[in-house]
Amino acid sequence: MAPQIRIIGIEGIPEAHAGDNIADLIATGLEQSGLEIETGDVLVVTHKLVSKAEGRLVALETVAPSPFAQWIARRFDKDPRQVEVVLRESARIVRMDRGIIIAETRHGFVCANAGVDASNVPPGHVSLLPEDPDASAARIRSDLIRRFGREHAVIITDSFGRPWRNGIVNVAIGAAGMQPLLDYRGQADTFGNELRITIMAVADELAAAAELVMGKVDRCPAAIVRGYRYQPGAGRAADLIMPAERDLFR
Repeated sequence: MAPQIRIIGIEGIPEAHAGDNIADLIATGLEQSGLEIETGDVLVVTHKLVSKAEGRLVALETVAPSPFAQWIARRFDKDPRQVEVVLRESARIVRMDRGIIIAETRHGFVCANAGVDASNVPPGHVSLLPEDPDASAARIRSDLIRRFGREHAVIITDSFGRPWRNGIVNVAIGAAGMQPLLDYRGQADTFGNELRITIMAVADELAAAAELVMGKVDRCPAAIVRGYRYQPGAGRAADLIMPAERDLFR
C-alpha cells in the first residue's frame, strides 16, 4: 500500500520576538492545537518565525541609503532604505530590471531582493533571512527532541519564484535530521530503464506541500508533515544549491 501523508498546521504559536526560544514557541502551538510531535514527523517552519526570534528584523529608520540605492529607488519608485538593505544582503546582483532585483545571498540562494521581505513584520521594518538556516534548523530539532524525545526532521522555508513559471513556491532554506535530496540514479523505472540523472529535491517538495496549510496570511508559521518516509541523515538545505560549475545560467 502506498504511504499516506498528512499535513497538519500548528496554530496558536505566539508572535516571535528577538531572543525567544523557537522550540518553546512551537511547543506552545502544539499544546494549543492539541498536537504532539511523533517519531518520523517532518516539522516545517517558515523562516519568518526564525528570523524574528533570531533578531533578524531591520528598522528602516536606522538605514542610511547609499547613492546607488537612491538611484535605484528613484528609477523604480522604491523605498531607498529597503533597497539599501537588499544590497547589503547581496553577495552578487544576478539581474536587475523592471524594479526587480534578483540577487545571490551570502548563503548562495538566488532569489528576489536577497530574501529581504516586508510582509508579516511590523510597519517600518523588513526581515532578513536567518544567518545560517541549517544551523537554526538543527537547534530547533535538538531542542524539540530534548523536550519530547521523538526523532524527527526539521525544514525551514522561504518562498522563491521560479524561472519560466508564474507564482512562488515554498522551498527549503534550512534542514536538519534528513537527507534533502533523494537519489534515484542507478535504479530502474517500471519499464526496466536505468535512471541516470533523477535526483528529487524532497525537502523542497515537503516545504511546498506544507505551505498549503500554513498560508501567507493565516498566522500558521509551522506545520507537521506526517507519513513521509524521509531518509534520516546529516543533510543540509545547502546541499540543494546548484554548484557554480554546474549552473547553466550563471
